[in-house]
Amino acid sequence: MPEAYAILRFSKKLAAKQIHKVLKSAVANAQQRAQRENAALDVDALRVKYAVVNEGPTLKRFTPAAMGRATPILKRTSHVEIHVEAAAESRAPKAAPAKAEGQAGAMAPPVRAGKGKGKRPKAKKAAKSKKKKESR
Repeated sequence: MPEAYAILRFSKKLAAKQIHKVLKSAVANAQQRAQRENAALDVDALRVKYAVVNEGPTLKRFTPAAMGRATPILKRTSHVEIHVEAAAESRAPKAAPAKAEGQAGAMAPPVRAGKGKGKRPKAKKAAKSKKKKESR
């Protein structure tokens, strides 16, 4: 977590300040949850698992324009979502199933790009148009 705080603190982006606040809130939520569950939590060992900024509701306003008209102003907002987790959870290796020698040969061949599903033969329009011209 200290590295993420440092990156956001010294970033020149305007949104870094708001993202820093959301990250602090996510860490505080993790502390509260650990305290509620009577579990030990090292804040410095937390990692950012998921971070996304989505579009929020748009406020629609109008401003006066020339000749008595009004022009719309869209004031856009956003939703910042950050999930944190303990470093031990994210670094845990997944157990790979043991392969038997008899099953290794039964694997399907890899699908290559451009073959199989998704590719259709192109329609022959030129042949159809010639037939129509001959019938006229």
